[in-house]
Amino acid sequence: MTSTSMDREVERELEQDLDPGLGTVLVTGGASGLGAAVAAGVAGNGGTPVVLDVRPTESGHDSVVVDLRDGRATERAVDEAARRHGGLGAVVTCAGIDACGRIEDIDPDAWEDVIRVNLLGTAAVVRAALPHLVDSGGRVVTVASTLGLRALSDATAYCASKFGVVGFTRALAAEMSGRVGVTLLIPGGMATHFFDDRDPQYKPGPDAQLNDPANVAAAALFAMQQPRGCEIKELIVTASTEPSYP
Repeated sequence: MTSTSMDREVERELEQDLDPGLGTVLVTGGASGLGAAVAAGVAGNGGTPVVLDVRPTESGHDSVVVDLRDGRATERAVDEAARRHGGLGAVVTCAGIDACGRIEDIDPDAWEDVIRVNLLGTAAVVRAALPHLVDSGGRVVTVASTLGLRALSDATAYCASKFGVVGFTRALAAEMSGRVGVTLLIPGGMATHFFDDRDPQYKPGPDAQLNDPANVAAAALFAMQQPRGCEIKELIVTASTEPSYP
């Protein structure tokens, strides 16, 4: 083999390893908070964000309105988004809710809704997206929480759901190895509207230093932009003063 042909062979191999770009990225919870920051980051990096949320987005991004508590409706929404855009390049599962309080004081339906949205909704989105992601060699980024690593009182529903996301994602990564990239993103508290409707005792104090969701979104983008064959398995992203980690 001549040096010229060897050079061309090396170039072809390198081209195969290059990330082809973000493509279409499905973002759950993309109408606000971290999801909106991820969608904006995708658009700013040449990708096409598609938002799945319980309410319409005001960003102008394409979206499908769906309640993640309904698993079958969620799967249909993912299929609809994939059909509109000819497939999917990645999925980022940012949607999340909470129900604070002692377990005996929380309405059972509200407690179970946290599991439905945060854990079962994540699984439904990923399950429906996988055929498209296998085709594209795409990526999944699930969003857990530092409360998926550390348990606190008055947070049984949220901890149960986020511990579940951690276990689900680690098992998914083993199952999809070599076919679909899987990243577990673990953020600490962020400056979003997530805390707005809480009882005052469960809101961050006036001195709380919450992370900018754009910083966490940048970590998700970093994971999605790795070249083929390279994966960021897990990322913990918090403000430097995060009280729930380690």
